[in-house]
Amino acid sequence: MISQQEFIARQQRLLAQCAPDSVCIIPAARMVTRSRDTEYIFRQDSDFWYLTGFDEPDTWLLLSNHERHQHSFSAMVCQPKDKTQEIWQGRRLGAEEAIARFDLDEAYELAELPEVLMEWLYGHKHVYFALGQHHHADTFVLEALSALRNAPKEDVAPPSIQDVRPLLHEMRLFKSACEVAVMKAASKISAAAHTRAIKAARPGVYEYQLEAELHHEFSMAGARSPAYSTIVGSGENACVLHYTQNNKMLEEGDLVLIDAGAEYLGYAADITRTFPVSGKFSEPQKAIYALVLKAQQKALDFISPGVTLKDATRLVVEIITEGLIELGLLSGSLSENLENERWRQFFMHGLGHFIGLDVHDVGNYRIDGEERPLQPGMVITVEPGIYIAPDADVDAAYQGIGVRIEDDVVITATGIEVLTADVPKSIEDIEALKR
Repeated sequence: MISQQEFIARQQRLLAQCAPDSVCIIPAARMVTRSRDTEYIFRQDSDFWYLTGFDEPDTWLLLSNHERHQHSFSAMVCQPKDKTQEIWQGRRLGAEEAIARFDLDEAYELAELPEVLMEWLYGHKHVYFALGQHHHADTFVLEALSALRNAPKEDVAPPSIQDVRPLLHEMRLFKSACEVAVMKAASKISAAAHTRAIKAARPGVYEYQLEAELHHEFSMAGARSPAYSTIVGSGENACVLHYTQNNKMLEEGDLVLIDAGAEYLGYAADITRTFPVSGKFSEPQKAIYALVLKAQQKALDFISPGVTLKDATRLVVEIITEGLIELGLLSGSLSENLENERWRQFFMHGLGHFIGLDVHDVGNYRIDGEERPLQPGMVITVEPGIYIAPDADVDAAYQGIGVRIEDDVVITATGIEVLTADVPKSIEDIEALKR
C-alpha cells in the first residue's frame, strides 16, 4: 500500500518542477458507457491515481505554487454526497471528507467546477495541463481561460499552457520502494495464475477456459481486473502476437502461449509463458523453446544500470539468429543475416518495454536522440520470442510454433531483480508441473 504521505510528496515534487506562479490541473477519468445505460468497470486515469490514490470518477486535482500562498496549495473538486445517487451507484467521499483524507487546503463539489477553475487560474502565469488527453476536461479549462481573457479592463488569464505530462511521466518512470512492493504483489498474483493455468491445460479444454482460470486467480487475490487483454494462444494462434479471441480447443501436441498479468492497486504485471498441452515438448518445440530461454537468460544476465534496451536487444538478436541458423531455419552467415535483418520474420517485436501503472508504461526511451541507459528504479519487461508462421518456408516440423517467455524486472543499483520468477520456465520445471 502506498501511503498518503507519498502521494503528497509526489504532488509537491511535481509543483517544484513547475515555473513560479503555476497551477497544475489534473482531471480524473470518467465513467465510460458500455451499452445503453451500463458502464464499463471504472478504471482511474493513471496520472490522477499516481498523484492521489483516489478511485472516484469526475474528480479534479488542483495544485498551485503561486506566491500568494505560504506553501504549495492543493484542492480537489469531487462529486457531492447524494443519498439517491449513492443508492444506485455507490458511496461517494464528498468534499468535506476529502479535505481530511487527502490533506487538502480546499475542496469543492463538482457543480462548482467552472467557477473554481476561473478562481484558480486567476493571476497565475502558467497552467500545466494535459491538453487533448480528456476532451471533457479540455472544454472546462479552455472555457475558463476564455472567460478570464475576455474579462474587461484587466489581463488576469495565464499567458501560457504547458503540457504537464513530460514532468509527470518522468516521475512515474522511476518507481519508489512502495511502488516496487505493489508490483511484486501484482507479479505474485499473476505468477500463481499462470501456474494454475498451466496445470489446468489438457486436450479438449478451450483457450477461454484457461483465461477463466487466470482471471479467477486474479480476482480471488484482490486483483479484479487483468492489466490488459489476456492472450491464450494454442497451436498456430501462438504466432499471432496480440491474439485475444481465445476460442480454440487445445489439442494434443499443441504448445500454449499465455500472456497475462493482473492489475493490483493500479499497477500491472506482464508475464508470458509457453508450455505443451500434453506435458512434454516435442523435439522441434524443445529446440525453439530452449533457444528463446537462452536468449532471455543472456539478456537478464546482461541488463544492469547503464545498459540500454537497444544493447540488450542486439545481444538477443545475435543469439536467436545464430540459433535459427543452426536449426536450419535461416541460411547464410551470421553477419549476412544480421545485416539483412532476416531474423525479423521470426522475431518481429521489441525485447521489452517500461511497465508500471500502465502495462506499456510512460517514459522516454530516447533522450536527445540517443538511446536512454537503464537506471535504478525503472521496471521493464524482458520478452524474446520466436514465431514461425504455419506457411513459413521452413521444415514442416517447425511450422506453426510460437514461443515467448516474458518476465518483469526492476533495475537495481547493482543489476536487476526479477519480479515474476515464481512461474516455472525451464523445460524440466514446466514438464514436471504438467505431470
